[in-house]
Amino acid sequence: MKNKRKIWSWILGISGILVVGTVLLGYFLYKDVTDTVKDMHEPIDRKVSEKRTEPITFKEKDPFSVLVLGVDERDNDKGRSDTMIVMIVNPLTNTTTMVSIPRDTYTEIVGKGIQDKINHAYAFGGIEMSMATAENLLDIPIDYVVQVNMESFQDIVDAVGGITVNNDIDFAAGGHTFSKGELSLDGEEALSFIRMRYEDPRGDFGRQDRQKQVIQGVLKQGASVGSIMNYKTIFAALGKNIRTNLTFDEMVSIQSNYRGAVGNVNQLYIQNGKGKMIDGVWYYMMDDNELNTIQASLKSELAMK
Repeated sequence: MKNKRKIWSWILGISGILVVGTVLLGYFLYKDVTDTVKDMHEPIDRKVSEKRTEPITFKEKDPFSVLVLGVDERDNDKGRSDTMIVMIVNPLTNTTTMVSIPRDTYTEIVGKGIQDKINHAYAFGGIEMSMATAENLLDIPIDYVVQVNMESFQDIVDAVGGITVNNDIDFAAGGHTFSKGELSLDGEEALSFIRMRYEDPRGDFGRQDRQKQVIQGVLKQGASVGSIMNYKTIFAALGKNIRTNLTFDEMVSIQSNYRGAVGNVNQLYIQNGKGKMIDGVWYYMMDDNELNTIQASLKSELAMK
């Protein structure tokens, strides 16, 4: 009987330690998450899109859109949005639809009153002008924005323990060699992987595919058990390199109600346009029929009439 009481005492003691440890871990994890989101959160001076007839309700699982801006920030210069990806998250179809906008796309820069390369919108008017210009081009509401510092993007890849991608061409860039096939990349390699475009016969379109692969890799690896155990490093990398107008409560709602959609990615491609020189500057002129098709697909995913 004494031995049994000792065993139960040990079991209860260990259980108590585990419960207390779990509670403490949950507290510190919650605190780190909220602190990180505070660092990341950056309200923008922009009203709800005129293309939205009703505000989004996450609890009702309304589809929503996000503009991902990969920005190369420079000293004494705002820099350019080197990457522009629009994502539609739709829990009704359980998919996230991604489309990359070629950075040299010739379009109206909303708020500037000129036609120019779409990536110049960020240099002219920051996040707000980039959102308005992408919204005008695709004829859909842009609800949220995530700005990523591309120069430090490698920190995020390293924080999740590296990523896996499928490379479709052999090339060398940034002092690294990338063979065709499945590759495991660390942060520095991933940055070189997504920046190369001149050696790619598809030019900017090949680079867009690699950018989307890296983003998918980070999302997938970030949800793994190993990454969860390394959450402090990940949070530090996110807080330093990402800015978004999403609030903590909105992020929690997305995690609760849209988890299945985030893991299932569908890609649309802009590829039928042509290059054109205007006043000695090269621009990408989108094909009108292709643009109309993409606009219709995005509207369908947003459940717009």
